[in-house]
Order: sequence, then C-alpha cells, then structure tokens
Amino acid sequence: MEHHCGLITGDNEKVPLKSISVTLSISDFVAAVAATLNYENEEKVPLEAIFVFPMDEDSAVYSFEALVDGKKIVAELQDKTKAHSEYEEALSQGHQAYLLEEDDYSRDVFSCYVGNLQPGAKVAVTLRYVQELPLETDGALRYLLPAILNPRYQLTEQSANSCLNTQKPTAPLEDLPYTLSMVATITSQHGIERVQSNCSLSPIQYLTDDKTSAQVSLTEGHKFDRDVELLIYYSEVHSPSVAVEIGMQDMKPDSLMGAPSAMVSFYPDIPEVEASKACGEFVFLMDRSGSMECPMSTEKNSQLRIEAAKETLLLLLKSLPMGCYFNIYGFGSSFEKFFPESVKYTQETMEDAVKRVKGLKADLGGTEILMPLCNIYKAASIPGHPLQLFVFTDGEVSDTFSVIREVKLNSKKHRCFSFGIGQGASTSLIKNIARVSGGTSEFITGKERMQTKALGSLKFALQYAVDNISLNWDLPTGVSVKMLSPEQPAIFRGQRLIVYAQLTGILPQGESTGAVCIKHTLQGKSLENKVTFSLQPKADANFTIHRLAAKSLIQTKDLGSHEASEEEEEEVMNISLQSGVLSSFTAFIAINKELNKPVQGPLAHRMIPRAEFYLSALGCPMLRTPCVPLSMECSMPVIESCTLPSLGSSILRASCAPDPDMTNVEPIKEKKKADSSTEKSNLQNEHRAFGENVVLQIISLQKANGSWELNEDLTKILSTKLKDIKAANPDKHGDPSAWATVLAVAWLHANGKELECEWELLERKAVAWLQDHAGSSIPMLVQAANSVLKLSVNPAVFGI
Repeated sequence: MEHHCGLITGDNEKVPLKSISVTLSISDFVAAVAATLNYENEEKVPLEAIFVFPMDEDSAVYSFEALVDGKKIVAELQDKTKAHSEYEEALSQGHQAYLLEEDDYSRDVFSCYVGNLQPGAKVAVTLRYVQELPLETDGALRYLLPAILNPRYQLTEQSANSCLNTQKPTAPLEDLPYTLSMVATITSQHGIERVQSNCSLSPIQYLTDDKTSAQVSLTEGHKFDRDVELLIYYSEVHSPSVAVEIGMQDMKPDSLMGAPSAMVSFYPDIPEVEASKACGEFVFLMDRSGSMECPMSTEKNSQLRIEAAKETLLLLLKSLPMGCYFNIYGFGSSFEKFFPESVKYTQETMEDAVKRVKGLKADLGGTEILMPLCNIYKAASIPGHPLQLFVFTDGEVSDTFSVIREVKLNSKKHRCFSFGIGQGASTSLIKNIARVSGGTSEFITGKERMQTKALGSLKFALQYAVDNISLNWDLPTGVSVKMLSPEQPAIFRGQRLIVYAQLTGILPQGESTGAVCIKHTLQGKSLENKVTFSLQPKADANFTIHRLAAKSLIQTKDLGSHEASEEEEEEVMNISLQSGVLSSFTAFIAINKELNKPVQGPLAHRMIPRAEFYLSALGCPMLRTPCVPLSMECSMPVIESCTLPSLGSSILRASCAPDPDMTNVEPIKEKKKADSSTEKSNLQNEHRAFGENVVLQIISLQKANGSWELNEDLTKILSTKLKDIKAANPDKHGDPSAWATVLAVAWLHANGKELECEWELLERKAVAWLQDHAGSSIPMLVQAANSVLKLSVNPAVFGI
C-alpha cells in the first residue's frame, strides 16, 4: 500500500522501543497502574527517542523513572519551562536525559523523550498513575488502556509546541517491532463475579476462596488494533463507602499531602419522578466529519457510525416531550443547523426534523466544534426552558482547552451531555465539557449502542434538578473537614458520586468513627443518605486518595497555558508540585550524569512508530482533517487516523488531493411548505429510511404527541390488514388513534424487548396520551390487542 504525505521509518532504522509491559492493580473502584517502556539502541549512533501516546483524562501521573544498567534514576517534577531547559542542557553536556509531559493542547496526550541513548544501551522507563474507575449503567467498573489517538483538528495559529502537530512514523500491525503485555490484579471487599474484555484474556484466576481477589492477563500475541478494555463486576457495587488515607509524614500536617484525606463514594437513592411537561430546550450537536462513515467497531457487520447517529436522532426526537424546544446541528469543518433557531416541538416540526435526519451524511470534512458551540451559546435563552446540549463526536479538536473554557463560561445556562464515539475519542474533551457544565459523559465502543447511551442521558436531562446539595459531617471534637472537590457536584438518579475531603486536627487514638450525610432537595422534598466510617486512616505507599484528590483539584482549575490566567497557572503549579501529580504546567525530568560522553554532532532522532490501522479495510473512507485556517477552504487536507498500541499511536495519511466533501457543501435549505399529498407520501415512506430494523420502523410512525395513526403503514408492520384491524377495534365510537397506539405499544413489548431502554421514553409518552384520550377504555383495548396480535402483554404496561 502506498503512503502519501506520511513518514515511514526507513528499513535501515531500528526502532529503539522493544516492548511495553503494564501492571494493573485494581482495588474496589480505584486503579493503580505501572507502565514500563523498554528501550534498546541497536544502532551505532546515540539516539533521542520520542514516543507520543494517549492516556485517560482522569489519570493522575505521579511517578516517572528510568532503570539504566541496574541503576534507578527517579525523575523530578518541575515547572515545564525549566524542565525543557534542563533537558536540552543535559543533552548538550553529553548526559542521558528523560522527559515526560502532557501536550500543551490536550490533557490526555503525553510525550516521552529518551535523550542520548548510547549504542548498545538498554533502558526501562516506567511511569505510574492512579485513576478512579467509572461505573457503567449495568454495574460494571470500566478500566481502559487507551490504544488509539484520533486525529486532532489543527488550527494554524496554534503553537508548534503541540506533539499533535508533528508527523509521526507508522508501521503495519504485523511489522510493529514492540509488544504489549498486561497483568491485572483485582481486589475488592465485595466478591468479584466476573471480568470481561474486548481483548483475549487468560482465564480468571481467583487468589482467595471468597473470590475477593483475582488475576487476569492479556494472552500472548495481543494485537494492537484496539483499546484494551476491562469490565469488572462485583457482587455489591452500590454500597456507600468512605476511605481515609494517612498523609505524608514529612509534609506539614495541615497541607494537601500532609493531612489525612477522605474519599467519599455515594450512590444516592433518588426516586424517579415524572418529568415536567415543558422542560427544556434540547439541542443535538452531531459530528458529521468523514470518519463518521466508519463502522462503530471492528466486529463483522458493525453499523456505520453515521447510521447509528441517524437512528439515535430519530429515537431522541420521538422521545421529546410536547411543548419543549429543539434543534439539530451537524458539524465538521463547518456546521449546519436544521432551524435558524430552536423551534417548539410539534407534529409539524418533528416530521420536518425526521425527514432531514433521513438525509444526513458524513460529508462535512474535519472536526471543528468551537464554532457551532459559540453559535448555540449566543442564541437568546428561552424562558422556562433551560438549555440541554447533547454533543456526539468521534474526532477531536487539537486544543481541547479552548472548547472546555467556552463550555465552562456558559455552564450557568445549560448542561452538556457528551458522547465519545468509537475508540480514541478524547477523554479530555468528552469528560470535561460534561464535568464543567454538570452533565454526564459516555464512551461508546465495541458492540455498545449509541442509541442506548443517548436515551439513558436523555432520561437524566428530563429529570427535575436536584438542588441544595450539601455534605454534613459528624466528627469528634477537634477534627475538622475541608472539602477539596468537586466544587458543585451534580447528582443524577442511578449514578455514583465521588467527593474528596481533607481532615485536619488531632484524630482520636484507637477505634473511633465519623459519619457523613449527603443532603439534597428534589421537588421541594428533602432527601438524605448517610454512611458511618472508621476514622483510623490507612497507609498507602502510593498515596492513592491524596493523588486522586489532587488530580480532581487540578481538573477543576487547569485550562492549559493558552487559556489559564496567571493566578490559575500559579495555583495549578502549586498543587501539582506539592502532590507530585503532573499538570499542563509541569513536566517530569530525570538526568543521568554518570554518562559523561561528549556528543559527537547532533543526536539522531527516532520517532517511535505507531501501529497503522487500515480503516479502509473496514469499509471506512479516508478521513478529512483540515490543516488550514477555518476561514479558508481546505484544498490540501491531511488525512489522519491514529491507532497506537497501548501507549502509542499511528497516523494514516492518504494522497493530498482536494477533498470533494470539504468544498461546496450545500447548506440546508429552509423548509418549504409541502402540499398535503407530499406530506402523506413522506409519512408513508418515513419508516423505510431507517433500514431493516422493524422496531425503528414502527417508532418512526409515532406522532409527536405519543400516539399512532391507524393506517396501512402500521398494519403492514403488524402483519395484518387495515380492514381487519378496524373490524377488531372494540371501541367503535372512540378515537381510532387510541386503538392504533395500544396495538403499537403491545407490539413493541412483544417484538422489541431487547431494545426497551431505547423506546422506554417514547412509550411513556404514548401511555400518557392514552390515559388522557382513552381512559376507561384502555383495559378493553389491551385485551383486544392481545387477542388480534396473539400476544400476552401485561396490562400493567399501560398503567392499569
């Protein structure tokens, strides 16, 4: 295969990175990770090896060290500017030097520099980090070892500092010269039920009879074509807990790292309440860049991302409450919107939107999210309808901080629910735009359905807001508490909440307990959850809770060198240097001064190649990533899609020909009033736009108010004839739509049970409509529907 516009490691250049080994220790819902990169210089000249890799946004990197000929060299965390200067100075003096830093424009991309690697030298570089494990809706704890670095949309005015701006060499999977191994040890006070993975694992080994400790590992020969994902299931995952960790002895007793830290985990019992009738302005911002033509996963017959997006939008549109407002944006290099401004949700506007969703294509080029965001935010707010923003993307902007800053500036007027589609979605972008606005974030990988996760988040958005959240502590005399983060926690039904606190004063000797109670208000009702815990702090050599608390603080304050004020930079720098946790403004630097050989001429640079992932082999067209100012059309786009093994990445580049999808994009035209025959034709054909999925076909026929019409389109799906269905209607004088709606809901329960979570909201709307329009006739209609369709649907489904 040809490689245009890309850099390929020449046959005469040996790759100095030989293997990557990862040791993972999971304790309850916290992971401690050690990743070792093993280097060897097989060339006759000294090298500088550079490796760029992704890591989860929530990772608190706190240690970096090198093992050279049996000698350990531990890196020091410094001001990034000073670290760069010392690194260059060390190389010029002939010393070995090692540097680890975050990218200037994104918190989930890292660079590792190994400088002055002598001929024949072997070096093992290890970085350590800790992170919270997110809780999935099915109760699984999810650990992800990122393997894919997606393309980042470049802006020419950005600094050349970003490692994302550097072309990196690639190598086909079968030729990749380094290997990945991973061993995971899992311990939990609750039993470990099972561990699942998207990669091939060795059989689980239980280390204790009560199944509270287990070990798994990647099988040998692991391919580097996907992120490594572990799903860990415990027997009891929703129990509230408080863990107290002892501080560092050599720190001031009232400092961030010196005082004991507490990690509070709640799973609040929030009752489900009926959503308000007119409860918001819903804006859906959907990625339509070229990569959305890719499959959702590498599985055979996997749905294309753009098709999953269209289905998702259909379900969202059908699930909205009457009286709300909505709009749909598509974005790429430019953006388009369905309506000039958000419109009231009616039968006419919903029909119009569904018709437009059918025609959506992944034809808008690159990924520029800031422009449509600004357009959404500048619109006037609709009184009584708070903005609820849903963002779906599989690509990233290169400067995530500017996007996060914009969302944060507008956080008082909206909540953002974000979705990372496919492997490699930026954890920094997706998690932070949700975090700073009080929303939720989801990642959709493998066989997971975009539709399911989007509808789950819509349920959150339709909930009444939980107000007046507070934590009340009951502690012995002389012990006080200082909340560290988050500053303003958001609570949703069915979600875990983690907060960090610092305990100061004299903790009692011997066994003693404290208590913490989370209080909140829902629709004027006060609710609370309380947990009692031991005040005896436990020792942890990694100071895991302290590091996670520091990382959480850094996340709330660190917006990168290009967005942060001097005060913010100084505050982040202080937290980072005191805790040892890496930030945008710091870097790890290690120097081996024992190697004192003068450098003969410049060092040979070796960019570590990343696994080349042939998306075209999956039926995915080339990706468009513009590299010009936004005001210009891109006549020479660079095509990038990056896949890397565990701690690496790749770039796939195609020919630099003009991209037809990025020029002359036809804007969405204003809706013309269709005549009644055209509208009827559109309705008759509507369900055919969403493939062979019959469940989606029947959903697409539902009206905005929740009802179905009794017509031939519906009876075809029910496999009956219209005249027979009319004859079977037991309520001849009632509204025929009531009979049709009962039939449709009964059919969904019988034929679409596996997707119930995706049509649950639109079913609620249908049942509410029935109760208003059929009332006492519902039992009779349900009995007749079961008879004519030969079903046995429980009448309780209809609220009777």
